[in-house]
Amino acid sequence: MEKLIDVDEAQELKDAKQKIEYRLDDRFVINDGKKHSFAVICPGGGYERVCSFIEGTPIAGKLNELGISAFIVYYRCKTLFPAPMDDLARAVGYIFAHAEEYSLETENYSIWGASAGGHLAASFGTEKLGWKKYSLPKPAAIVLAYPVISMDKKVTHMGTHDNLLGKNATEEEEAALSINNLITKSYPRAFYWCGKNDTSVPPENCFMLETALMQNGVESCFVLFTDAPHGLGPGTNTAAEGWIKRAVDFWMKNNFEE
Repeated sequence: MEKLIDVDEAQELKDAKQKIEYRLDDRFVINDGKKHSFAVICPGGGYERVCSFIEGTPIAGKLNELGISAFIVYYRCKTLFPAPMDDLARAVGYIFAHAEEYSLETENYSIWGASAGGHLAASFGTEKLGWKKYSLPKPAAIVLAYPVISMDKKVTHMGTHDNLLGKNATEEEEAALSINNLITKSYPRAFYWCGKNDTSVPPENCFMLETALMQNGVESCFVLFTDAPHGLGPGTNTAAEGWIKRAVDFWMKNNFEE
């Protein structure tokens, strides 16, 4: 198996200053002799770095409490598309190849992402950029926290835009990586949320996603919190607290109807 690197806070700060290389954290795999569904988490960071200590490890820990095994992907940053997607696909492929060792239920997995990591996770749900392109199993669900969806300069997060596409990206290049343009009827069911007062990633991103999903008949759940600023991660002690449980309930309800 691949050597896994335990990333601590000092390493995260160091990585913020340089290109982050691919790593996969499997510390949150449940090892109790039973098979578990699993989530693959893509923390945010504007494709500048991977913010594992707010959008990775605490979310994985909450998922463990709900009986879900979790993996955190440290994808390459400050590197133009498709490098981050190559890394996410590599992680999913590796996890499936070792599913027996990890005691995973492979019929029911989900991809989670926050902020720029939300853009990466949402991209994986598309056939054109994600799972189908890499010949990987389709996720059962996509779960997004305050995601970047569009690369249009009028509504995107410019740091995310510039790190993924470059400052001189054309409108055609922006459109090609705007998730709202890539949704089809085959898109996985989606749970996503943001705060009405998010000043980092405009809520319009979620509105655009909502429209695209509805137009294609994709089952989804969108939660708009009145008071939930950007970067809350698990949302502990905020208006968004409990969103992880709501997301898991949505994901599981649609796979295991009573």
